[in-house]
Amino acid sequence: MLQAIDIDDLKPGMFVNNVIEQTGTLKIKTKGLVKTEKSVALLKAKGVVKLEIDLTRGDGLEQPADQPTKNSAGASSSPREMTDQEQIEAAIKLYDQALTIQSKFFKRLEVNDTPSLEAVKDLSLGIIDAVFEMPNGLCCLSLLNKTGRYLLEHSVNCSILMTMFGQHKGMSKTEIEDLSLAGLLMDVGMTNMPKDITQSSKKLTDAEKEVVTTHVDIGLDLVERCGSISDNVRDVIYNHHERFDGSGYPDAQSDVDVSQYARMAAIVDSYDAMISERLFKKAITPSRALRRLLQDNGYDQTLVAEFIQCIGVHPVGSLVKLNNDRLGIVVRGNKDVPLQPVVATFYHLKTGNYSEVKKIDLSQSKVQIEGAVRPEEFGLNLTKFFREIFASTI
Repeated sequence: MLQAIDIDDLKPGMFVNNVIEQTGTLKIKTKGLVKTEKSVALLKAKGVVKLEIDLTRGDGLEQPADQPTKNSAGASSSPREMTDQEQIEAAIKLYDQALTIQSKFFKRLEVNDTPSLEAVKDLSLGIIDAVFEMPNGLCCLSLLNKTGRYLLEHSVNCSILMTMFGQHKGMSKTEIEDLSLAGLLMDVGMTNMPKDITQSSKKLTDAEKEVVTTHVDIGLDLVERCGSISDNVRDVIYNHHERFDGSGYPDAQSDVDVSQYARMAAIVDSYDAMISERLFKKAITPSRALRRLLQDNGYDQTLVAEFIQCIGVHPVGSLVKLNNDRLGIVVRGNKDVPLQPVVATFYHLKTGNYSEVKKIDLSQSKVQIEGAVRPEEFGLNLTKFFREIFASTI
C-alpha cells in the first residue's frame, strides 16, 4: 500500500517508493529503505519535497497519541491512493529516467562497446513497480510522449505494455520480469543497422528489408555479450517477428513453434509501431491499430483479444472526439463499460481553442465518444501540451 508524505515526515525505517515532487534537478535513486537520519538529510539537500512510501515494505507515519485512529464514520483510516495528477507527474519522471538509461545503453552499443545489462535490468524492475502503482500515468506517457526518438521510446513502451499484458494474464513474478526486460531489449539489434536504412524517409526496398531482418540475430548477440539473460528473454529477442501463420522471420515458424512470450511480444511490438510516428510512416490511432491486429491472421487472435481487454478499446492516453464538440484524453478505463471511459476534455472544436481541463466519467454522462482521432488533424502538439499544462491541471 502506498502513501504520499512530505519530506519532513520521512523517518528511518520507511521505504521510499518514488519521489513525487523535487525542486532540484539532480537525479535521485527513487526506491529504497531509509536507514539513517543522514539519508533523510541528503534527500532534503537534493531538493526532495514530497515522496511516496510503501507501507508493505517499511514503516508508516506514526499516529499521534491524541489523535483518533478512526475517521468520523468509524472506519479505519487508510493511506490515500495517488491522484491522477500525481500518477502522471510520477510517470513522467520515471519515463524520462528510462529514456536516459536506454539512450546511454544504445549509444554504447552503437560504437561496439559492451555495456553491462545491470542498469537496464534495474530499469525493467522499476517499470514493473510503476505499472502496478501508476498504470494510468504510464499508459498516457506511452501514447502521448512522441518526440521523434522512436527506437528509445518504442523500447520503453514495449516494456510497459509487456508488463501490463503479463499482469493482466496473471503470470508469475519471474515471467513478468522476463517480459519487462524483453520489451527493453528486443530491438537493440536496430542500433547496429545502417543509418541510411534506419533514418530513411522512403519505403524500404526488398534488399533493405532483408537487412533489417538481421537485427534479431544481431540483437541477441549484442545482449548476450553484455550479460546473462533468461531463455524467455532470449526467445523474445529472436522470435518477436515470427508470425502465427508462419509468415514472419527469421525462421518462418508456425503457431506450434512460437512461444506465448514471443506471440505476446509480436502483438505489443506491432501495436506500438503502428501508433508511433516514423520517418516513413504516419501514426494511426490506438483503436485503429487494435482493429488491424484483429484483422491479421499473423497474430494469435486469442492473445489479441486478451491484449484489448488489458489496455481497453480506447486505451488510456487516447485522444478522442466527443459529441459535445470537445477533444478529450482518456485518463481511466472502464472495464464494466469499455466504450465509456473517464476522459479529460481540454480543447473546444468550434472555437479552435484550448479550454479548462475537465474530467468526465462517460458512463455517468450523456457525452459520448464519436471516435478516436490524431492530434495532427487539429494541428496540436499534444506531447508539449500534455507535459507542460495537462499533467499539472488534471
